[in-house]
Amino acid sequence: MKFLFSTILLSISCFASNITSQEMPIDKMQGQNREIAKLAAAELSKSLPQIIDKHTKLTKVEAQDATLIYIYEINAAPKSDAQIKQEDHSRMKEAVTYGVCSSSQRFLKANIAIRYIYNSVQSKSELFHFDIDAKSCENLK
Repeated sequence: MKFLFSTILLSISCFASNITSQEMPIDKMQGQNREIAKLAAAELSKSLPQIIDKHTKLTKVEAQDATLIYIYEINAAPKSDAQIKQEDHSRMKEAVTYGVCSSSQRFLKANIAIRYIYNSVQSKSELFHFDIDAKSCENLK
């Protein structure tokens, strides 16, 4: 799995560094980005579900156009969904954005966006989501 994922990342790096919009039409580049996102989601999904920490589990990775979507479940009982939304949103947004900007530069430079969705284990409703693209990383400290 790591070999295939590394191959996907290498392909992304080559596309991002060697191809300009003058060399390849935008619609063709976008099509390649959609295919890369789809392949990456399929590869990452092979190891799911995955426990991240004592409160968080990665349950699904999917592609939607040129966006990789990571879907997590949070079990922060006895906190209510409302408490989680109020108390954890800004801290989580900062941590997730920093982490994605640090670890997923090849995707972001290839115009593949990343979305993290966090759902409640108890209610199954969405607690929050974060959309990260290359612009999201420009103002990080």
